[in-house]
Amino acid sequence: MAQTFDKGISDIVGVFMDPIIVYPGAWTDMIPDWLKQRITLDRLVMNMKALRGETPTGTDSEALAYMIPVSFEFPLDRDWQEIYLYLATKVMSAEGKEVPEDIRHDNLRDDQIADLKRLKDWIYRKRVDHRQERERAERRQKKEEEAARRKAERPALFDF
Repeated sequence: MAQTFDKGISDIVGVFMDPIIVYPGAWTDMIPDWLKQRITLDRLVMNMKALRGETPTGTDSEALAYMIPVSFEFPLDRDWQEIYLYLATKVMSAEGKEVPEDIRHDNLRDDQIADLKRLKDWIYRKRVDHRQERERAERRQKKEEEAARRKAERPALFDF
């Protein structure tokens, strides 16, 4: 029970503290601030769905944020162009922004849905891995500080 509670707390903290996973490169500053805020909201919704039994995954807004720098670095093939426009349509519509009809993309084929799911699962795993590594480092540091404190408090019986 305590382990489930600790995981729940870690997941809630992760909503706000986990980094936004983006393709590394010179174009990361192209991610708009409104999208970064949307990621936090979408993570919170995903966390609530996970509490109800749904398998957690990355969100559409996180996938879009990852793809923005990619789209500046490399030409996307047709499938990934359609996935990118689909994500932009979904996320911008959810944000109340109008999507021009000539780029609006409301549906994906099954194979494109599978590709998007793999991307979102990968993003989620990277987020969790980063959080777990950060938690391990914090525990390690706390343990080292506690050991140093105990050593400092222990009387020096045989110091010459």
